[in-house]
Amino acid sequence: MLQIKNMDSYYGDIHILHNISLRVEDDEIVCLLGRNGVGKTTTFKSIMGATKRIGLISFCGEDIAHLKPYEIAKMGIGYVPEDRRIFPNLTVTMNLKIALRTVHRNKWDMDRVFSIFPQLRNLEVHRGDELSGGEQQMLAIARALVGNPMLILMDEPTEGLAPLIKKMLMEKVLELNKEGVTLLLAEQNSKMALSVSNRCYVLVDGRVSFEGRSGELIENEGLRRKLLGIA
Repeated sequence: MLQIKNMDSYYGDIHILHNISLRVEDDEIVCLLGRNGVGKTTTFKSIMGATKRIGLISFCGEDIAHLKPYEIAKMGIGYVPEDRRIFPNLTVTMNLKIALRTVHRNKWDMDRVFSIFPQLRNLEVHRGDELSGGEQQMLAIARALVGNPMLILMDEPTEGLAPLIKKMLMEKVLELNKEGVTLLLAEQNSKMALSVSNRCYVLVDGRVSFEGRSGELIENEGLRRKLLGIA
C-alpha cells in the first residue's frame, strides 16, 4: 500500500532523514520506533508532504512525492498528529463534520465512529478544549476515520496518557485493523507498539537501523536495548 525508497528529508537546510526505505502492506499494522528526536514525526510529515524531501513515496502504486498534503489526504491517507490538532473552540460533532468525507469506499460515518468510540457520543456538544487528553486523542483518531482513509498514520497516540487509556487505545488500534484499516504507528512505548504490530522499523539518528518482525524484537532483549536503550 505504501512504499518509501531512499527518502531524504530536510527542515530548511537541516538534513533530518537519511536514505529511508520502508513499506506498509495492505491490512498490516507497522510500527516505527526510536528514541526522541530520531525522525519519527518527520517521517510522517514527509509522507504527508509537509517537509522538503527527495526520493520515492508511492501509495497504492502511485507516486505521491510531488503532491500537496490535501491531495495526499484525498487519496486515502489519514493522519493523527502527535499534538492532535483538534479545533478547541468547536464541538466534538463539528470537529468530525469538518473532516467528514463521503467516497466510494465510505465505511466510516458519524454513527460508525461513535460505535468505535462511544465516549464521544456522550460528548457531542462539548468543545475540544473541554475534553481530557484521552478524549482528545479519541477525537483525533475519529476525525481521521471519517475521512475514510485506507491508511492511517498515528504519531505517538498514547503519549502523556494514563495506563488504562493507553491500553484502551491500543485495543482500538487492533479493532480498527480488523475492520480493514491499515496503520503505520509511531510510538515511544515500544513494548505496547510491538505487541499490536506485525512488523517494525527502528530509526537511529534519522536512519533505519532495524527492519523485521515485531516478534523478533520482542524476543531479543539485547537488540531491543541496543536500539532503543530499554529492556
